[in-house]
Amino acid sequence: MYFTSFKKNWILILAAAVMLAGCSATADNEPAANSANQEKELVYAAAKDINDMNPHLYTGSMPAQGMVYESLVENTIEGIKPALAESWEISEDGKTYTFHLREDVKFHDGEPFNAEAVKLNVEAVQRNADKHSWIKLSTNMKSINVIDDYSVELVLSEAYYPALIELSMTRPFVFISPNDFIEGETKNGVKGFHGTGPYVLKEHKKEEYAVFEANEQYWGETPKVKRITAKVLPAGETTYLAMLKGEVNFAFTDDRGADSLDIEAMDQLVDSGDYQLVRSEPVNTKMIVANSSKADSPVSDTAVREAIWYAIDRETIARDIFDQTETPANTLFSANVEYADIGLTERGYDLDKAVSILDSAGWPSDEAGSRMKNGKPLNVSLYYDVNSSSQKTQAEFIQSSLAGIGIQLEIRGEESASIASRRASGDYELLFNQTWGLAYDPQSTVSAFTSESSYLYTTQGIEQADELYTKINEVMISTDEEARKALYSDILTIVHDAAVFIPISNGSVTVVAPSELNGISFKQTQFELPFDQMYFE
Repeated sequence: MYFTSFKKNWILILAAAVMLAGCSATADNEPAANSANQEKELVYAAAKDINDMNPHLYTGSMPAQGMVYESLVENTIEGIKPALAESWEISEDGKTYTFHLREDVKFHDGEPFNAEAVKLNVEAVQRNADKHSWIKLSTNMKSINVIDDYSVELVLSEAYYPALIELSMTRPFVFISPNDFIEGETKNGVKGFHGTGPYVLKEHKKEEYAVFEANEQYWGETPKVKRITAKVLPAGETTYLAMLKGEVNFAFTDDRGADSLDIEAMDQLVDSGDYQLVRSEPVNTKMIVANSSKADSPVSDTAVREAIWYAIDRETIARDIFDQTETPANTLFSANVEYADIGLTERGYDLDKAVSILDSAGWPSDEAGSRMKNGKPLNVSLYYDVNSSSQKTQAEFIQSSLAGIGIQLEIRGEESASIASRRASGDYELLFNQTWGLAYDPQSTVSAFTSESSYLYTTQGIEQADELYTKINEVMISTDEEARKALYSDILTIVHDAAVFIPISNGSVTVVAPSELNGISFKQTQFELPFDQMYFE
């Protein structure tokens, strides 16, 4: 493909540039990976700033928040495990959860972590309930009560089987020191960012870097990597150069799927001998999200969405763009996601099928190959994250493919926050996104089908929208396993038939790290890394 040779030439040009640049020094006060403390420090490339680290909102960097804040329980490959809660009981009716807290935990500012702190945090989150409506636990929460200094009771209005899973998420049900609250609230901002986690935020220079230092009073094992710096760098060329020069020594797929480095750049770094590449098991599905409710757009037509699905060559994308580091995806969730292996009919790459669908749906092609229906041309727009080199390349490839069947695709690059805002407001036709990931699915992504801040505009225009929403509400409160399986089967079949989530590939978390760094592993979530388990030889 045309982009493969381009990348190879680009790598050679960059390597030559680095040789000419020599060993130029970094700015006097700027953190650098090649300092005297290299054995204790990681400097990772961040495509965007850590932003507001308030864990009860959604603008902050999730990898950064994962270092600072903790939840009551942790989601692991073996299931839910203790974190800030040592143990818990669930009532027979599934509505009451009693948590027994660790007694040896303090916030970074010295404030004790106890039942009252838990109550203050959870109630602060709940007073901003509209913001968290996509989380069914939030909408089902009735009260949280202090039993004693280190025991709390969480009462739900109805049974909700994913409650512990949602309590384990990176946000919002994590804990910040009550001293950081502003007039007893967190929804309008906080005064500081003191959690209970293994790292403390020590310095933040907006749009440049953030420095985290090991919490020496941590209740668990003290981290061996004593200092971690998140350095804001544009994805691609700048990050690659910084890693070659040793100004940055760690890069990974971030919380919104943006790739700091393309595949060949990663391979070049590993070939140097200074770096290693570590990749997790597949954890998510990368996809194109279609706005079914945008009545004035061609994408409100199921036939157009189906044609786009058939016109995407996923095998080529996986082979030539992702260098087989991701696998082609044919459904919203891969078969290893619980409740998702239901035998949905695959829509493979078939241009003839795409053309036939458009012709039958009243989108005829003229002599120039363009299509029009009722005076409206078949022109649509696709938004991609400018911080992701792979999304841009995919968009260009898909644009070329769709042109071959008479769909004119305009591709538009924007920042992650802007794209998230478009998704929440419905101001889009098509955009790239990804599922929540193995730890949280299908329940988190499915719950988001009804949320205005997530996928409401994606789903509300389909013919079976009311039925879909009813079944989603039913599955979340079901206590019968067989009924739950049947409901998920119906839910996933409805959105699959409507072609509103067009799958591209199954993705993993990828890390490029110093060759001497050990203990690199992954959590069940795609949104954070266990930096506290890493160490240098």
